[in-house]
Amino acid sequence: MSVDIEVSDQGWLAGLRASLSEDFAAQTTRLKELTEISADTGEAHNRAALVAATRHNLEQIIGALRRIAEGSYGRCEKCDGAIPAERLEVLPHARFCVPCQQKHKG
Repeated sequence: MSVDIEVSDQGWLAGLRASLSEDFAAQTTRLKELTEISADTGEAHNRAALVAATRHNLEQIIGALRRIAEGSYGRCEKCDGAIPAERLEVLPHARFCVPCQQKHKG
């Protein structure tokens, strides 16, 4: 069932916002822990990759929370079409519908 999330279910959006906020807190804690670890040259490369991935996750979460606040969440940034709820449930930070995402990557 595909629905237009931006206006369809405020309860669903509130739950999603809470979940994203929890993820944000967890990722922030993880980033803090990763940056506080003493410098072990053998693990520096792995830690740098984890820090980069965690920062990327935080950027995606912040973007999704911003789109919810602006009222544009659930709309494709390319074609402005509705992103199906199923996609948003699997990938809450999705910015594009599947066809536009495929074009964006390709």
